[in-house]
Amino acid sequence: MSDKPEMTGDAAAPKKSKKKLIIILLAAVLLLGGGGGAAYLMLGAKGGKAKAKPTPKPGAVIPLDAITVNLADGHYLKIHIALQATAAAGETVDGSHALDLTVAEFSDHPMSEYSSEAGRAKAKAELLASVEKAYEDKIMDIYFTEFVIQ
Repeated sequence: MSDKPEMTGDAAAPKKSKKKLIIILLAAVLLLGGGGGAAYLMLGAKGGKAKAKPTPKPGAVIPLDAITVNLADGHYLKIHIALQATAAAGETVDGSHALDLTVAEFSDHPMSEYSSEAGRAKAKAELLASVEKAYEDKIMDIYFTEFVIQ
């Protein structure tokens, strides 16, 4: 009988040490992970704040010729746009590239895509992103002065 109490005492001791070891390892992992994350944010991501581009000053509004674009299912879109240039762009900007991008953006889409305000706003945002990239940020906005679907 004297052997049994000693075995339970010895068996209980390794279980406690394993639990302590697991707790210590988890604490170490959390501490190192938190420290690594903080270091990344401060050093790698430059404080986690991205610098915003300065807002350009508006320049001239350049109206372009109206164009007609073929939509899907035999429908047409007559669209007339104007480009809001930045002050750095000057008074004259060649709009032919913007018109080409407009044709590419709107062609062969279903009429239903542009029949809602949300659809037109999405298309305008995509067109603006393409035009800003093409004109190297000399254009800051696009205005639809005519948008007729038939």
